[in-house]
Amino acid sequence: MVDLKLIIASNIIKLRTDAGMTQSELGAKLNYSDKSISKWERAESLPDANVLRQMGEIFGVSMDYLFNTHDEWTPPPEPKTEDLEKVRFNLKAVEAVALCGIATFAFFLFILFWIVLDAFVWIVFFAALPIAVLTHLVLNSVWNKGRGNLLIIGAFIFSILLLVYFAFLEFNIWQIFLLMLPTALILFFVSKIRKKLH
Repeated sequence: MVDLKLIIASNIIKLRTDAGMTQSELGAKLNYSDKSISKWERAESLPDANVLRQMGEIFGVSMDYLFNTHDEWTPPPEPKTEDLEKVRFNLKAVEAVALCGIATFAFFLFILFWIVLDAFVWIVFFAALPIAVLTHLVLNSVWNKGRGNLLIIGAFIFSILLLVYFAFLEFNIWQIFLLMLPTALILFFVSKIRKKLH
């Protein structure tokens, strides 16, 4: 049995395009948004009987015409999984470029200090680490909807502690890493709160 939504969608598309009308123009005549017209044409929903009667008047056809098959329209195919994987790969490539850019800048500063001050300023690499992790956190939030963010936040805090430790290396303040214990507990409990909310 042919789906009524597909039949009506096919007829709306044919009548609208034959009349040289855009979705917005048809929507304006019916007092509906172009999004509603788009949903009807994609067979995601059906217009009510009053709207169908108005369409019949606009296009000069009977209600019977709208309910019967003429040139059936089928919705476009869903994107293939391989295509989605290609997009995912490209996003990872963008992230890799961003992280390589941060590393390149750290090397630039290291070489600059080496030439100008005649000193090996290794701290620039430890300063670049939190920036790289923060970049990863932002991109992960945008592209992966925040999945795994708590682990990245933990890595960010650890990279900050590492930076502080090496910035004050002569004082050997290794105890600063003990802060990771309460941090891990906080992140663990935050993950439990988030699960309860969902």
